[in-house]
Amino acid sequence: MVPAMHEKPLFSTSAAFYDVDGTLIKTNIVNSFAYYALNQPTPLRSALKGLQTAASIPFFVVADKVSRKLFNEFFYRYYAGQPEDRLIILAEDLFEEVIRPSIFPGAPDLIEESRRAGVRQVLVSGGLDFTVWPLARYLGIPKTDVIANRLEFSKGYATGQLCPPFVGGATKAPLMRDFAARHGIDMGKSWAYSDSYSDYPMLAAVGRPTVVNPDLRLRLVARSYDWPIIDLR
Repeated sequence: MVPAMHEKPLFSTSAAFYDVDGTLIKTNIVNSFAYYALNQPTPLRSALKGLQTAASIPFFVVADKVSRKLFNEFFYRYYAGQPEDRLIILAEDLFEEVIRPSIFPGAPDLIEESRRAGVRQVLVSGGLDFTVWPLARYLGIPKTDVIANRLEFSKGYATGQLCPPFVGGATKAPLMRDFAARHGIDMGKSWAYSDSYSDYPMLAAVGRPTVVNPDLRLRLVARSYDWPIIDLR
C-alpha cells in the first residue's frame, strides 16, 4: 500500500509503477483499436474496419492466451497505413469518449495519495504511447514517466510494426529496472500495481507489490505471498 502520510516521504528514491488496462481503467487496447476502426475518414471505411475488427476478436483472444507478445505483434499490424498525425489527434477524442469514463473511481485517489507521499508515478502499459499520454496528463503524470509500446512510422504512416523494446507481460520488469537505473529509483522501496497474473514479473520486481481488481490466478498468488489486495472499482 502507499505509505501513511505521517511517514517520511521517499521522494525520487522510490516509484509506483502502474499497469493501466484493468488496473486503473476498465477498457483495454482492443477497445482503443475499435474506436480507431469506427472513426475512419469515410463512413464506408469505418464500416469495413468495424467488420474487420469484429471478425478478428476471436483470433485476438486465442493469440493472447498463447503469448502476449504474439498477440501484440499480430494486433498492431491492423494499424498499418494509418496516418501518424490522425492517430495522435484521435487519441484525445478516444480519451474523452472511451478511456476517461472507464477510469476506476479509486484510481485518482490512489495516485494522488502516493504522489503526496513523495513517490514518483509511472504508467507501464502494453498500449500505444499516444493513447496513454492523455490519461497520464489527466492523472498528472508526465510523458517521460510513461512506459508504453511505440508504433513504427515511415513517411508519416504506421507500418504495423512496433518499435523495440516490446512492453507487455514479462518484459515490463526489465523495462522498470532500466527506468529505475536511469532515474535513481530504489526498486526495493518501490510499489507496483496490476490486475493480471501475466504481470507477476512486474509485481515481483519491486519490494512492495499490490494487486488491484485481480483475476483468479493473481488473487491466489497474492494470498500465498501475503501481498495486499485492493479494489479500485
